[in-house]
Amino acid sequence: MEFLLFLLLVSTVSAGYRPGYRKQGGNGVFLVSGNKTEIRKALSTCLTPGCVKSAATVLEMIDLKVDPCNNFYDFACGNFIKETTIPDHKSETGPFSMMEDKLIQRLRKLFESIPVANEPKIFESVRNYYKSCMDQVFSAKANQKGPKIGRILEFKIGVNLEDVNIRMISATSPTPVLSPEFLINGLKNKNVQAYFRYMVDIAVYLGAKKEIAEKELKESLLFEIKLAEMMSVPEEQSRNATVFNNQMTIKEANKLFPGFNWTSHINNIFPNLETPLQSYEVINVEVPIYVKRIAEYLHTVPTRVQANYLIWRIINDLVLYGDKTMQQIDLKFKNILTGESLASPRWEICTKAIAGLSDGYDYFFMEGTQLNAVGAMYAKEYFPESSKNIVNDMVTNIKKEFKIMLDELDWIDDITRKKAHVKVDKMTPHVGYAKEILDNNLINEFYEGLELASPDFLTNNLILKSFVKKYLSQIYRKPMDHKSWKIHGGAAFPNAFFEENQNSIILPAAVFTGLFFQADRPKYMNYGAIGSVIGHEITHGFDDQGSQSDDNGNLVNWWDLDTKQKFLDKTQCIIDQYGNYTVDINGTVFNLDGINAQGENIADNGGIKQAYRAYERLMKKEGKEQFLPGLQYTPRQLFWISVASLQCNAIRDKQLLNIVLTGTHTLSRFRVNGPLSNQKEFSKDWNCPPGSPMNPTKKCSVW
Repeated sequence: MEFLLFLLLVSTVSAGYRPGYRKQGGNGVFLVSGNKTEIRKALSTCLTPGCVKSAATVLEMIDLKVDPCNNFYDFACGNFIKETTIPDHKSETGPFSMMEDKLIQRLRKLFESIPVANEPKIFESVRNYYKSCMDQVFSAKANQKGPKIGRILEFKIGVNLEDVNIRMISATSPTPVLSPEFLINGLKNKNVQAYFRYMVDIAVYLGAKKEIAEKELKESLLFEIKLAEMMSVPEEQSRNATVFNNQMTIKEANKLFPGFNWTSHINNIFPNLETPLQSYEVINVEVPIYVKRIAEYLHTVPTRVQANYLIWRIINDLVLYGDKTMQQIDLKFKNILTGESLASPRWEICTKAIAGLSDGYDYFFMEGTQLNAVGAMYAKEYFPESSKNIVNDMVTNIKKEFKIMLDELDWIDDITRKKAHVKVDKMTPHVGYAKEILDNNLINEFYEGLELASPDFLTNNLILKSFVKKYLSQIYRKPMDHKSWKIHGGAAFPNAFFEENQNSIILPAAVFTGLFFQADRPKYMNYGAIGSVIGHEITHGFDDQGSQSDDNGNLVNWWDLDTKQKFLDKTQCIIDQYGNYTVDINGTVFNLDGINAQGENIADNGGIKQAYRAYERLMKKEGKEQFLPGLQYTPRQLFWISVASLQCNAIRDKQLLNIVLTGTHTLSRFRVNGPLSNQKEFSKDWNCPPGSPMNPTKKCSVW
């Protein structure tokens, strides 16, 4: 029986490389002797459904024609890139977007489901909010009413960067519709030209005459371009949090913008404050020079131009939820920017809107939103407690490994090292979801007074925004609780991240699916995938930005001066390494931005190292794991394949260019080849010769 099973397993061998094996020809089959040692290896192959599925996925993604030591990304992802067709309504597709796709499909089912007895009342409001969005005649109503928001100087409730237990109102520059990197190039930039055509087309569709729309919206666009120029901060300063921490009394802020009554304006925005804001109270003016510039410039701009700009920003926020004609106008604009050729299906647009997936990470941390309700709906149906326990153990192991790595570093002084240990120890992981969101009574209490019962989407949207603003106003003067379930209930969010003001890592339930995590597959696959993500987020606490906050999340310099300089020298190695990478886009060669993406690159390098070492230490304790069927890769090699698999990404050239010019994340291939070429363990596991592309002589390492 033992021999027959061995023959069965050998017959399924299709590809791979393991040190000591001799490859026969080019068919990917290895010559394996039938001695007892090899029989034992064959019997150590895992044949569970999870292992079979993982093996099949690896075979579908890798390109056997590529030498792993020459280009690991092309090896690990080559076949995926060749065989993957990007959906017409998307600019790219890969494990991250597929994870979001799966989440959206699941949420759609929940939003279209029949109510269950005794469920929280807010669930029905969420379903109706979705149903109102699906109303195709919405755009006719959009002309008649809209939210009253400012897009010249924005005020928001956040935290005091110097004492994160206290909330603070901040004044900040607005986020333009088009990236400032494009806007500041003016009307000669093709993306800016496309933006202008988009503005005019929308205005004409809503009833304006084309000649008038072109004249007035050009003035509006020039105004927006000027705002983008005034809000720009030099790249070398943009990653320094102290640059954006400019606390002053409201009375002092008034001096930056004479004639503008800050106290009255803020109280009008937040009318439900427990007590009205007084002129002696402190706020944070994130970019004072921007405020000074608009104070000098604004009075030179006709009020009609300012009004057109503000109205345009409101309309733009609503275009995506309009009828098919508006969506086609939007699609024409997107096609120029990112290459999509088909509008997203209505159900997808509405699902993302209701789930808060169209508003970025800021929305995730904003208290009072519908995300706790959506998260509760998702967690009840799709995330078992057993998976949460597995990931919690992984987080513990990887945090421990980072602490061991800290003790091995020779460039950090003992006092700073001790403070770093404290920061790791106090770093709070929020895995999956907060258990409180499963408590119907707590959810009902949290959303008391919120009812989204209108058949009109915009009305529901305004009711929700009003509820959120009122909620934030009422808690403004209360102490901040960064561990509260009320700000960590968003289980249905398709990404993980580190929050420096909380010193916490956020791992929502929606992340634990697909290539990222499967409870029934070997640990080397999970440590390579979600493990490297966990390590990535931990390392963010010690990258160029996260390192500026202490163990409580406060913005304070806790570094020894000499150690800080050594840290900066090591980060410069990362900056230079990635800044020297190039990409050819339609015949034009671009260098990557090593400065803007340095935080993500530091986190990639440190996170993968932590995950690998944590897995190695675990195996010394638990023993080696089984191989995957049909593959001759060792568990260590499969760890690296699992790391790379998360970055396999098919992408359109236009989106590729956007990432190169404006992104804070490095292109996928360099998120694989960059950090892996810096890891000596990778070169050892794959027998990469010294000096080969994946085993360069010079390697960068921060943590």
